[in-house]
Order: sequence, then C-alpha cells, then structure tokens
Amino acid sequence: QVQLVESGGGLVQAGGSLRLSCATSGRTFNGYFIGWFRQAPGKEREFVAATSWSDGSTRYADSVKGRFTISRDNGKNTVYLQLNSLKPEDTAVYYCAADSNIVVLTATPGRIRYWGQGTQVTVSS
Repeated sequence: QVQLVESGGGLVQAGGSLRLSCATSGRTFNGYFIGWFRQAPGKEREFVAATSWSDGSTRYADSVKGRFTISRDNGKNTVYLQLNSLKPEDTAVYYCAADSNIVVLTATPGRIRYWGQGTQVTVSS
C-alpha cells in the first residue's frame, strides 16, 4: 500500500520557519515527481513546489520562491519542504503528492495519483 505521510506542521509566528516532511512508503518513486500543495479555508488547493525523485530538479510557485525550499533524501524515502519567512497568508493545510507526470502534478491536481493526508500550518501575525 502506497503511503505519503506528512508531518512537521504547527503554529508559528510571522517571520518564523517550519520544516515539513513527507515520508513515502509502499513503492519506489524513481521516475516520479513529488510535490507540495496547500489549501487555505475557502480556497482551492494550490501548487507550492515539486521535485524530481530521480535528479532533484525543482520548481516553485511564484508566491513562495526565495522563501520555501523543497528537497529529498532518497535514503530516507522522504521529501522535505523548508518554510522560511512565513506570512499569515501561508496558513493552510499542506499536502504532499506524487505522480509520474510533472504536468499532471503541477497543472491538473485532480488527476494526481497519490496524496498524503495533510498537515496544518498556522502563521500568526
């Protein structure tokens, strides 16, 4: 059974940092892309960042460039999202997801094959 399990969310003041983890299991993700999404109350789920499991290449949403960093540890089967300089508008449930197609992962989230259950990030002002 394939599982993506997020952790590391919490409550932090504006300007603070958090590191989210996405632990994967159940299959090898070679050739896959792992991404982070977020969904704030009353808003649609939005793409945040993605990385290639194979070569570590990355891409980011404009809203988080320079503040968030995605990385992976293949030995631990885990993908991380480092969140720095957090703002109240970063408050959301953060999800990790995986798909073999980068276009699906970044542009058509409704077709993504694997999702985690989410972790709450709350940034106070």
